[in-house]
Amino acid sequence: MKISFFGAAQNVTGSNYLLDINGSRVLVDCGYYQERDFRSRNHDAFQYNPIDIDAVLLTHAHLDHSGLLPKLVKHGFKGKIFCTEATADIAKIIMYDSAHIQEEDIKHKKKRHAKQNKKSPYPYEAIYRQEDVDATAELLRTVKYNEEVQIVDGLKCTFNDAGHILGASMLYLKMQEGDKMRTMIFSGDMGRPDTPILCDPTKFEKADYVVIESTYGNRVHKPNKDIPETLARIINQAHESGGNVVVPSFAVERSQELLFHMHNLLQAGRIPKMQVYLDSPMAVRVTEVFRRHPELFDEETSAMLARGEHPCDFPGLMLTRSVDESKAIAVNKEACIIIAGSGMCTGGRIKHHIKHNIEKPESTLMFVGYQAAGTLGRTLLGAPEKIRIHGEEYKVAARIEKINGFSAHADRNELFAWISALTDSPRRVFVTHGETEAAKVFGEYINLKTGWDVSVPEYCDEHELD
Repeated sequence: MKISFFGAAQNVTGSNYLLDINGSRVLVDCGYYQERDFRSRNHDAFQYNPIDIDAVLLTHAHLDHSGLLPKLVKHGFKGKIFCTEATADIAKIIMYDSAHIQEEDIKHKKKRHAKQNKKSPYPYEAIYRQEDVDATAELLRTVKYNEEVQIVDGLKCTFNDAGHILGASMLYLKMQEGDKMRTMIFSGDMGRPDTPILCDPTKFEKADYVVIESTYGNRVHKPNKDIPETLARIINQAHESGGNVVVPSFAVERSQELLFHMHNLLQAGRIPKMQVYLDSPMAVRVTEVFRRHPELFDEETSAMLARGEHPCDFPGLMLTRSVDESKAIAVNKEACIIIAGSGMCTGGRIKHHIKHNIEKPESTLMFVGYQAAGTLGRTLLGAPEKIRIHGEEYKVAARIEKINGFSAHADRNELFAWISALTDSPRRVFVTHGETEAAKVFGEYINLKTGWDVSVPEYCDEHELD
């Protein structure tokens, strides 16, 4: 038995791990790279032959975990992709959106580069197209939480609630080769306790190996209860200034959680009634998935539903789908709130809204999620004097705000509390899905506190599960 790390190894995105067992090869995730320094890997050949992969275990639907599945299928993978039903529903939305964005970006890039006399280092073609997503969707096989599933000979998997986004899973694997039995946990992306809408992450008592994420392994979040206070302050300040609040937000979970808090603030009279635009066709479709899966909600949200309220709806909320509806927002003279993707400002409609607001001192750019190194979002968080969007330069005059408590990722203390639930020492802990510093600091923290064997794998590292 062995595991190889082909993504999210001393970086955050591109989650991709390969398990070899009994002659079978199984992937855990096949994600898209979003950091600028690693995007070339999206175009590179896989480090393995997709034809040789027998199955994929998909922890959740986010692009950096599911986004290269259509490429895998395009290059020959024909096995099953196991995931929860909500993950399947959302992953299809995300993959189709990704294919569409790639095709549109190629068209615009060709025109822009021709005008600027530039040449892209990558081919002027999409990594995959809509038909590749069609083929991928046919391979999805849904499983329920806490139900053990036979994946290949000698490998069984149980999907457990990760509390990260709707349908997100932690994987508990039982692996058997001859008389050797090993257990392994993949944390996937781990949510925070007491996050709105979702249940808390599952805890485990025993495992031989643990693969744990470390996105925020070197920091501690502000308490969740600080979110409404900060959100109300920012919205009220922008309203008094007569400016807009522009929110780069991930279409999955973050947008719905943001709507949840706005719903509660409006109900309590803590923010004024303003037009709120959810300007993301993908976020709108994901919100519809939320409506179909109330069985995954926590007790508080279930109680809201029982009162006839929905966590993702309130007066003044407008769901915009078409391009014309999106463009019309820019001519609205009244102060409003605009929620749009992508969450790291790497593409999508948010770039257009930033262009229309970034030079206005009365407007606010409010970040509610993690911004990976090399993304436009990370650049903006540094409050630069100028930025470039779509090849043009803009002065940064708008307020830049960030609400840290919104994170869908557990922080150092929450990650350690989760792994500390193990009653026996694991043979080894692998720390992944974090920038190099965060992963190494968290790995050292685990080792210092427990004395356990901890590794922080590099890209393409291979480890025997002895």
